[in-house]
Amino acid sequence: MFEYEIDRMNHAQLVREAASRRLSREAAASAVRESRRSDRRSAGQDTDRDAEGPADGDGPGRFVRAA
Repeated sequence: MFEYEIDRMNHAQLVREAASRRLSREAAASAVRESRRSDRRSAGQDTDRDAEGPADGDGPGRFVRAA
């Protein structure tokens, strides 16, 4: 019975280590996805603000799009 208990403890340790590695990989992947998502959001907002606006001196209702 002693060998069985040691085997169970080793198995439990291996399961904990595998779960820890999996969780750390998932957390890293999630951080990368969130970083990409926020980069896209901020990039889209910055370019939209500068891309269009009223043209100076061309009268009301005329807009110019930045090249």
